[in-house]
Amino acid sequence: MEQEKMLGYATVGARDLEAAKQFYDQILGLVGMKTMFEHPSGGRLYNSPDGRMFGVLAPADGREATVGNGSMIGFLLGSRAAVRELHAKALELGGRCEGAPGPRGPEETQAYFAYFRDLDGNKLCAYCFGPE
Repeated sequence: MEQEKMLGYATVGARDLEAAKQFYDQILGLVGMKTMFEHPSGGRLYNSPDGRMFGVLAPADGREATVGNGSMIGFLLGSRAAVRELHAKALELGGRCEGAPGPRGPEETQAYFAYFRDLDGNKLCAYCFGPE
């Protein structure tokens, strides 16, 4: 079976869904994702033009949302400027820096990453490959 996309969707839990939706509306808007529909949990699902999805939800088991230790979601962007813009917007909206934008890994990969946490502490990453 041939697969065109490696990641179809990802979700994070949130304790304050209204605040989380405001945060993600702006963050995901920068990467071309728009609201797909409101989730029955009170959360929201977003999608991209190529069909990938991201959701911010209340946990299905009814327990409080907690951060997945070791979990991280990465958004592949087209440029280093876009990585810096997304990271800055996340911090402006109350996210916490977990690694400033900059080169990562071997120089030949031209990998450029920035890390941040959302309002609930979920770890996210914006990254790209290539020169400025």
